[in-house]
Parts: sequence; C-alpha cells; structure tokens
Amino acid sequence: MQVRRLAAWTALPVAATLGLAACGGGNGGSGGGGANQAVSIAIVEPQHLVPTNVTEVNGNQVLAALFAPLVDYDAQSKPYEVAAQSVTTTDNKVWTIKLKPGFTFHNGEKVTAESYIDAWNYGAYGPNGQDTNTFFDKIAGYDDMQSVDPDGDGPQQAPAPKAKTLSGLRKVDDNTFTVTLSAPYADFKTVLGYNAFYPLPQAAFSAPGVLKDGYENAPIGDGPFKMKGTWQHDSKIEVERYDAYPGDKPKVGAIEFRIYQQLTAAYADLLSDNLDVLPTIPTENLSTAQTDLGDRYQTSPMSAFQFLEFPTFQKEFSNPDVRKAVSMAIDRDAIVKSVFKGSQTAARSFVSPVVSGYRDDTCGEACTYDPAKAKALYQQAGGPAKIQITYNGDGGHKDWVDATCNQLKANLGVDCVGTAEPKFADLLTKLQKKQPVGLFRSGWVMDYPSMEDYLGPLYSTGGSSNYSGYSNPQFDKLVKEGNAAPTPEAAQKKYQQAEDILAKDLPVIPLRFGENVFGSSTKVSNVHVDLFQRVNLLQLQASN
Repeated sequence: MQVRRLAAWTALPVAATLGLAACGGGNGGSGGGGANQAVSIAIVEPQHLVPTNVTEVNGNQVLAALFAPLVDYDAQSKPYEVAAQSVTTTDNKVWTIKLKPGFTFHNGEKVTAESYIDAWNYGAYGPNGQDTNTFFDKIAGYDDMQSVDPDGDGPQQAPAPKAKTLSGLRKVDDNTFTVTLSAPYADFKTVLGYNAFYPLPQAAFSAPGVLKDGYENAPIGDGPFKMKGTWQHDSKIEVERYDAYPGDKPKVGAIEFRIYQQLTAAYADLLSDNLDVLPTIPTENLSTAQTDLGDRYQTSPMSAFQFLEFPTFQKEFSNPDVRKAVSMAIDRDAIVKSVFKGSQTAARSFVSPVVSGYRDDTCGEACTYDPAKAKALYQQAGGPAKIQITYNGDGGHKDWVDATCNQLKANLGVDCVGTAEPKFADLLTKLQKKQPVGLFRSGWVMDYPSMEDYLGPLYSTGGSSNYSGYSNPQFDKLVKEGNAAPTPEAAQKKYQQAEDILAKDLPVIPLRFGENVFGSSTKVSNVHVDLFQRVNLLQLQASN
C-alpha cells in the first residue's frame, strides 16, 4: 500500500490545512463574523487533489475538508463510522458496507454505492497511474486490472489489463455494497479511513472510468466544505462551508489553505496575525516560539517518522554495510537537542510508538552512534567519497540536513552536501522517475493506525511509496502473512519479523519521531492537530 502521508515539513512531516483570508478584510488572517468567518492555514503545494492520487499530507489535509471518510478514528485509534452506517463481516474476507442516508456531493448528486465503486475502480486500474493504486491490492480482481510486462522491456510494451473493474466490488442497493477480498484481512475496516477510499461523483467522469479534465483543479466532494473557485497553484486553495453536509458542522465559514515556499515566511505571518494556523513551527524559531506565542504555542502527539532513504538501486549504495556505516555516523540525539530543541525524539525503530506492536530500538547496532566503527566499516565497504542529501526546500529541513552533513564529513571523512529541491512535489517527481538525487529525506505520517502502514507502502516490492527501490522477497512474504493473519495480535508478530529484516538491510536510516508543534493567531481558538498531522477543521473556531 501507499502513503498518504509523505510529509513535506520537518517538525512534523507537515500536512498543513487550508486557510481562507478574512472576508472583506485587508489582512490575511481571520476577520469578524463568528461561525461565518474565514480562517487561514499554512500548507505547501500539494502534488495532487484526486483522492486516489494523493499520497502526501498537504493534499490529504485539503481532501479532509472536501470529503467525508467512511470511517475515522477515536482517541484509541479505533475506527468509528462517519459516512458509513456500518462495516461488517463474518469471515474478514467478505465485507458489507452500508452508507448513511443524506450525504450528497457539492453539486447536489446523491452519494451512493456506485460513487464508491466507480472511484475505487478508477484508482485500482493500473493504466490510470494513481499513486494509491496498491491500496486496492487486497480486493479480489486487483491483479487483473494491472498491466503486465512479460518481456521486462518497459510499460509501453505491456498489454492492456484483463479487466477494468474490481470483481470484488458488488452493489447490493443504492446504499449498500460488498467488498470481497482476495484473502482475509482483519484490519480492512481500519484501512477505510484513508483518502484512497473516498467516493467520486458522476460529474468527475467524462466517460465510464475516465476522469474529466480539470476535475483536480476544482474537486467535487461530499465533505463539510466545498471548493470556492479553483486551485491557485503555488498560492492558495479556498473552500467554504457546505451547508447540506449531514455530519458534524464546521464552526467556521471558510478556509484558505495558503501555500508557502518557506516555513519562516509562514511563521512571520503568524506572528503578525496574517496567518491563523501554522501546523509546524520552523526549526529556526523553536527556541523562541513559546515566548513569541505564549499559550498559542501547542504540542500534541503525532505519528510522524522522519528518515533518510538510500537509492538502493544505485551501485554506490547497494551494499548494506555502506548504509549501516552512514547510519552509525549520525548522532541523532545531538541533532534532536541542538536543532529541534528537544521537540522530537531520536528514532531507532521503523514504526511509530503511537501504533500497537511498536518495539524500542529494533534498529539495533545500525542506529547506535559509533563514529570510529562507522568509518572503518565505510572504508571496508567502499563507500563513495561524496554524499549528497536532497531535501525539499519548502519544508524547513536545511538546518538538520546541514548538521547531518557536518557529522558525516567529520565521522566518515567524506564530502557531504545538502541539495534543496524548491518544492516537495518536485522532489517526489524526481524520485518517481528515479533521477539521481543521492540520499533523500522522507517523512511519513500514518495512513491508518497499523504497523503494516509503516511497512508495506514504504518497503514492499512495488510499494506505492517505495522510492528507495528496496526489494526483499522474505520481507514481502512476512507482510503478506501478517495481512492474512486471523487476528491483529497474530498480524503484529509477522510485521515485527518483517521489521527485523529492515534492521539488517537498512534501506532507510531512522532519524526521528515527531510530535505536532504548532501555533495559531489571536483570531482563532480550539486549534487541534491530530496523529495524522491534520488540523481538525470541525473543531476550529474563529474568535468573535
């Protein structure tokens, strides 16, 4: 499966939300008007806004305004129904989903079983190239919807898939459909909270299975907010309250998701009350933020995992000993203290402490700081004389990347340089094309609360967020066995065995577990950022 949650910013792999400037006001913050007031939230440029193509936090934050999930998660990370009335099964293989009546799309169309079936079929059809495609791989018929290249000579030679729809999806009536999986999966209800499983209206399609040109610039959803105008790339995305939404009502009238290229600019706007919510305080301002903001400086738990990835398909990084040496040359605790002022925690495992099944220090020796041993191993393994670390310049990463490079220079005797891509979307595009970028920073915020979500999307062969090119058949086998386990407890044991393989192969370097460190203006209240690094748009209030 894939990541909704490739994260762009650093103190959290930020998903930021939307924010609409004050109605009629001259500043960029919120104006008067109580429940009809507009507020602004900082984000960076999303890569996409089609639900089945969104794999990073910023796009997901916007979609959380525009769409209603089948399920969401309570304080114990257990799923509860939102757009679904019930999600039931007797065997973990055939699931029945009943929809709550009354949900409509923003153009007035009723949300029906077909709205989900059409959207999921679009996402699962391989030639559509949707980034969340593998989220549908547990549903019967998925394999028949993928192009197969029998000669290995490139996708342009691949024949069309055998099918254009998932055989495991069946409409029962307008408000009910069944999902048959290819194998039992006890956590399927939990997965349904992810944005890949949002519905789409008929108006999204120009023909069956063909998305209409321009839909992405003005998505029509079924959520508590609707688009106001179109996506203004590199500037803003505006939404306004959808009064016909049958669920919990927003307490603000509109939101502007304001797109920033630099976190420090967003922080300056926050201090001047020209921005209402900044989901991530820049590392440069952490030492003064509490004084600057007072009780408007907040922290909360989150599921973020920050790490460096190796392009394992490149010869100079194909040796696990080279990767291990680089990891051992990094003093995580020193960087957490000096750069992040203690606002993050050094990571020595591959899954977040917020999910059940987490174990401390699964990385073992490879994540133990030992510069002398690291240098000897690096030289013995023939590591490259120069290391490049590429990061997105819109995410506040420069300070910690520079600190990491300085450690690698001192401890390995290499030349190390940090290279910034202007935007997170630019970095993702290069990674998808396997363009050479050296080591590259990544951040992950869970799609749903399960160990599997930290493993399958990132490291499975062909995983939707596997940018390192890592592939290990035994790892794949253990993840699949965990997915098919009869109980969550049995699944966790398999996932833990898979994590142990990562500690040996080390396709990535665990660096830090994050917490939400965020701030707000004097014009808003009841600001909450959740485990997924999303601003809670239904609780957010504008001050009178």
